[in-house]
Amino acid sequence: MTSTENYIGKETAFGVNEKGYYGQFGGAYIPEMLYPNVEELQKSYLDIIYSSDFQEEFHGLLKDYVGRPTPLYFANRLSEKYNTNVYLKREDLCHTGAHKVNNTIGQILLAKRLGKHKIVAETGAGQHGVATATVCALMGLECIVYMGEIDIERQAPNVARMKMLGAEVRPATSGSKTLKDATNEALRHWINNPVDTHYIIGSVVGPHPYPDMVARFQSVISAEMRSQLLEKTGKETPDYVVACVGGGSNAAGAFYHFLDEPSVKIIAAEAGGHGINSGLSAATTFLGKPGVLHGSKSILMQTEDGQVVEPHSISAGLDYPGIGPLHAHLWESGRAKFFAITDEESIEAGFELTKLEGIIPAIESAHALGVLKYLEAKPNETVVINLSGRGDKDLATYMKYL
Repeated sequence: MTSTENYIGKETAFGVNEKGYYGQFGGAYIPEMLYPNVEELQKSYLDIIYSSDFQEEFHGLLKDYVGRPTPLYFANRLSEKYNTNVYLKREDLCHTGAHKVNNTIGQILLAKRLGKHKIVAETGAGQHGVATATVCALMGLECIVYMGEIDIERQAPNVARMKMLGAEVRPATSGSKTLKDATNEALRHWINNPVDTHYIIGSVVGPHPYPDMVARFQSVISAEMRSQLLEKTGKETPDYVVACVGGGSNAAGAFYHFLDEPSVKIIAAEAGGHGINSGLSAATTFLGKPGVLHGSKSILMQTEDGQVVEPHSISAGLDYPGIGPLHAHLWESGRAKFFAITDEESIEAGFELTKLEGIIPAIESAHALGVLKYLEAKPNETVVINLSGRGDKDLATYMKYL
């Protein structure tokens, strides 16, 4: 694997085609006002991010600022409990506390090269908002973050961090007042400020080229997994790679370098909420159907007449009514298997990791941990779980269950 591939993903058979589609999913369904911006990105993003000067700056910041590579930790007590070999990819140890900063570093460098000096973003759990505010502070750019009013209440520590970093946090007060609505507001803002503003989308959603671009920036996760597994086990590939999926950026990064390895079982954990049939869920692949949301065609939860169904999850980062088009393609093609993990199961899994390994995971990541009891992995098999974020931001929620 070359150094370039090691940080920004190689081409894959499951990647986007020249028109921006993964199978039937993807594309760019955007208002006319945004065509110049999106077309500019489509034409230039690959040339920019694979240029030598971009690579040098990106690699340097990931190493010296973000703290990469993140450890691949063998969870001994968790492995004993499930009678298999469980490794945790410690994205929670990244600067800012989650994988999100891998993407914001990449996009802020791209924005600078496009001559943009203002940044807008959306956030759910607040980790992408913090990561965006962080890189804007680093580069001296103006930053506005839209966040659902409900998420502002339940993720107060991250709101405080964004404000301390100099970002303006604007509440989204429509709809469910969560991630979907924050994304709507951020898109409206970009439509009204197309010339000087770059929209840093936090997940593998939105119009092409965002899903592909974000997946490439996050693919450093699985690139490191391969080299670390080789060092620890003598083999680059695990038997299972597991990640939680809302929009799905951490999962795209964790899966990327294994997509063309048929021996690797790809496992996605969606937010089951109160249960798939409860009416309070965000299990998109179980409840959704093809439709267009936030600039791309994917699988989303919707009524018979096409109105978006409000999602529910205890996790502020997973209560999104759709998934990214890459994940929709992985689901439809059968390349990935999806599980719906309920609120209760995620909390149980979060406490389990805390008590067995001394690691408090983000509730998003706890959904991925909740899959372990369903995998039936063998004693000689290797399971890698992407621990996408740390649980500091979720302590108030965890405390309700003590």
